[in-house]
Amino acid sequence: MPEAIPTEIDLTRPSAARVYDYFLGGAHNFEIDRQLAEQIAAMTPHLPATMRAGREFLRRAVRVLLDAGIDQFLDIGSGIPTVGNVHEVAQAADPEARVVYVDIDPVAVAHSRELLAGNELTTVLHADLREPERILTEARALLDLGRPVGILLAGVVHFIPDADRPAELLATLRSAAAPGSHLVISHSTFEDQPQEMLDAQRLSARTDTEITLRSRAEIAGFFGDWTLLEPGVVHMPLWRPDSPSDPDDRPERFGAFCGVARNDRPVLG
Repeated sequence: MPEAIPTEIDLTRPSAARVYDYFLGGAHNFEIDRQLAEQIAAMTPHLPATMRAGREFLRRAVRVLLDAGIDQFLDIGSGIPTVGNVHEVAQAADPEARVVYVDIDPVAVAHSRELLAGNELTTVLHADLREPERILTEARALLDLGRPVGILLAGVVHFIPDADRPAELLATLRSAAAPGSHLVISHSTFEDQPQEMLDAQRLSARTDTEITLRSRAEIAGFFGDWTLLEPGVVHMPLWRPDSPSDPDDRPERFGAFCGVARNDRPVLG
C-alpha cells in the first residue's frame, strides 16, 4: 500500500474498487473490503469468475481496438491497476500507445499513480464519470481527441443511478470523440439473474457506489447512434471469445452485458 493514504479516505466503509481488486486477486484492499467481498461471494460463489470475465472482455476489446488502429485510450472507472491492465495490453502491441486512467476512488488513484510512475505515456485522473467535461479537458493533456480514441467504460456505468442521467453523460463523451473512435461498455443486468445475484447486488448499497442493474435494451441505448460491432450487446463470455471453446455454457450467470461500438460519422472537411 502507498505509505501515505489520503486523509479523505474513509477506512470504515468498503470501496467498490477495492472489493473488485480483491476478487481479481489483487493486494490493494483493506479488511473492511475483504469482509464485504466474502459476504457477497458466499451468496454468489461464482462472482470472482464474473469479475475475471469482465477483465477478460476488456482485454479482448482493447486488442480489437488496437487492430482497428486505435492508439489512445480513455479508461473511466479504471479501478486499481492489476496484471493485464489496459496500458499493459496496449503498450505491448504499440509501445507508443497512450492511456488515461480515471477513477473516483482516491485509493485506486493513489495506487495507480504509484504503479505507473515513470510511464510518461499514461496518466491518472481523480474524477467522476458525472464530470465528463472535466475528464475530457484534463485528458487532452495526453490524448489528441481530434484523432480516434477508445473510450472504455468497463463495469462503471452501473454505478451511475438513473437520477444522474447516465445517457446524457455518455452522450457528452461520444460527442467529443472523433470519427473512428470506439466505445466499450460492460454493465450489470437483472435479466436472467437468480435471486441470489439480485440479493448480492443490494449489498452494494453498503459502499459509496451502489449498483443499478439495467436491461440489455437500456445498455444498448448507451451506445447512441454509433455502430455496434458484431456480435452486438451480449453476455460477456460471448463477445468475440479467443477460441470457440471458451464461452461458458451458461453465459447469463455472469450477470452482465457488454458491447463495442464505432463512431461512423463522416469526417468533416
